[in-house]
Amino acid sequence: MILLKNAHVADYISGIDGEKDILIDNGKITAVSDKIEKNCETVMDCTGLIAIPGIFDMHVHARDPGQTHKEDLLTCAEAAAAGGITGFLCMPNTEPVIDNAETLKYIAEKAKSAKVKIYPSCAITKGQEGKELCDFELLSKAENFPSGGSPAIAVTDDGRPVRNSATMGEAMIKASMAGMTVISHCEDLDIACGGFMNAGKVSIMLGVRGIHRASENIITSREIDLARDLCEKVHVAHVSTKESVEKVRAAKAAGVQVTCETAPHYFALTEDMLLTLDADYRMNPPLRTQEDVDAVIGGIMDKTIDCIATDHAPHSLQEKADFRAAPNGVIGLETSLAATLTFLYHTEKISLPDIVRLMCVNPRKILSLREISIAPGQPADITLFNPNEEWTVEPDKFKSKSKNSCFKGMKLKGRVKYTIVGGEVVYED
Repeated sequence: MILLKNAHVADYISGIDGEKDILIDNGKITAVSDKIEKNCETVMDCTGLIAIPGIFDMHVHARDPGQTHKEDLLTCAEAAAAGGITGFLCMPNTEPVIDNAETLKYIAEKAKSAKVKIYPSCAITKGQEGKELCDFELLSKAENFPSGGSPAIAVTDDGRPVRNSATMGEAMIKASMAGMTVISHCEDLDIACGGFMNAGKVSIMLGVRGIHRASENIITSREIDLARDLCEKVHVAHVSTKESVEKVRAAKAAGVQVTCETAPHYFALTEDMLLTLDADYRMNPPLRTQEDVDAVIGGIMDKTIDCIATDHAPHSLQEKADFRAAPNGVIGLETSLAATLTFLYHTEKISLPDIVRLMCVNPRKILSLREISIAPGQPADITLFNPNEEWTVEPDKFKSKSKNSCFKGMKLKGRVKYTIVGGEVVYED
């Protein structure tokens, strides 16, 4: 039994916004009240801390199986817990690709030892080759895993787009029938054409091939058109351009069933970071212009953008050593809440209820997972943080195996102090 004393509960789902005590027993919240007097094994003084329902990250590359020198499910869970994240969706671009029951069983078995809740996605197409659809019906049903395993709750070829429009449309229909969320990696590879940063003034200055923003915008338009014409749902991953934000905004106003996410680096950093010739500022989609950053922030503020995810993409120091040859991707699990607080909350762009909506509620809603809140009877998945504590990002101290953070050396304001999953304290600062 755990008693959290004097925490400021900020949870618009339960309707609580103020200092409360929280009693946890047998993995569940049993009471939320002004003053709770109870003999408990653990009493935690949470004065000055904010308590929100556990954060859920719906876009994480755990690199497991196949690339565990970069990350594995257990270290990924450790990093997530350190960032206040109580659950995440792992992407399927592993080796082998998550496109079959055996790999899903492997993930489920390993996830039993993880500190946070891990949910798998599966590929849209076999081997992520863009040709033959995976068997969504098979991979989405728990009864098809009698010997252990967990069904996939979403489908995505993230890391690669589905090039063929007819294949993507069929995926939307079949995923809907299987009760799965379709997540689209919006990139036209013919336009991207091997570029690795935003096509613009910085790429010209550096003399490198850039990725034109049309690469993202064209496929965002395609997914919206398919969702509208087929009357199906689609979720657009890692929105980074002004035009993509505008397209999603207009589609929502027209009644299209489209949702989208962005990542902290797209509302915090610009392409100017690439002038350092540091590959830790390379990701896909790439950092864009200040105009794009402002548009992403505007999309967050007016609820065009539904959630904040990390697109956590670990790579080794050796892989990131060469600016031009390095793979794209940055880690983000241990900085996502702090970056959101620093660049959005403390700048008065969003409120605490907005953070709960963007990082706790909407990701679960989009994935059709159970809604959680800080209320009696709810699972005790809670994130506690000090919104005003300043700290300098030191990747060498991260729980993640990889250190490729684009926030390294920066001072952020807001720090996770405790992460509770299923009634257990899985992280303490």
